[in-house]
This record gives sequence, structure tokens and C-alpha cells, in this order.
Amino acid sequence: METTQTLTGKKIALLADDGFEDSELLRPLEALREAWADVDIISEKDGTITGKNGSIQAVDKTVDSVDEADYDALLLPGGVANPDKMRLNETAVNFVSDFFTTGKPVAAICHAPWLLIEAGVVQGRTLTSWPSLKTDLVNAGVNWVDEEVVVDGNLVTSRKPDDLDAFCAETVKKFAEITT
Repeated sequence: METTQTLTGKKIALLADDGFEDSELLRPLEALREAWADVDIISEKDGTITGKNGSIQAVDKTVDSVDEADYDALLLPGGVANPDKMRLNETAVNFVSDFFTTGKPVAAICHAPWLLIEAGVVQGRTLTSWPSLKTDLVNAGVNWVDEEVVVDGNLVTSRKPDDLDAFCAETVKKFAEITT
């Protein structure tokens, strides 16, 4: 992805676990790094995490060893198992919630909004997701729309891997607006 945006000096947290949707982690990670962001892959465990299609990614830090204050923005890839597991981890949920409390940008794709529901940060917002999450999001007070990418304040959301070009572009653009 060619970008004119620069994220030089920006520290991005990418929160994921086993079962992530491979392209939804790898493509945004590549886009952020091409824009010169410093990205930490954060998970529940040390070592590596494995995507649903077999991609293996090294973990930089564990969620119990990080603080939102150390990061400028948060990226949440999808996949069914990944956010479903993470929303059961109170430390991960609090980590996500802290980004909203401090007004920092967050980008979430596919099933990742499950984690946003658990963090209690979606009520009154407009966003999109994988279609099967629509009822969960509406029940959480969301105005759910079926669009390839939605920006609501500091939140960027997309539906699926087919939306990655738009998602990556809007994520880099939103993260480039960060003032430190």
C-alpha cells in the first residue's frame, strides 16, 4: 500500500491472539509499518500467535505487561476466535477501554467489535462489522451500517478482508492525525 501519510514517531498497539484473520492482521500491520509506525503485537501469551490460516506472528509484549499510556493508537484485527477469546480477558478489555477513555484512535475490523462491545465503548456510535455481529452491536446501542469502512470520531471500522484497502487507508489517515 503506497501512502503519503507518515506515522513516524507513533507507537501503535496491535492486540491479537490465536485465530486472528491472517489478512486482517498482516495487511494493516504492513500499512502501518510502511507509514513508519512502531507497532507492538500484544497478546495474552509470550512467543507467537497463529492465524486461522496458519500465519505465525511473533508477540512483542503480553497484555498484562503494557499500558495504554505507552501507545498512540490501537489496531484490532478480526477473525472469529481472536476477539471472542480476548473479550474474556479482563486485562485486554480494560486495555481497549482505556484507549476510548483517553480519546486515542482505534481501528477494528470484522469480528473485532465484539471486543468493543465488551469494553462498553460503542453505545451511540455508528460503525460496521462482519454482518453476523449486527444484532450484537445494535443491542449494544450502535447505529450499524453496511459499508466498507466507517469513521466515527476516533474509531475506524470495516466489515471483512475485501475491505482492507479502504480500512488500511482510513486507519493510517486517522492514526496520522495523532498529536503527541
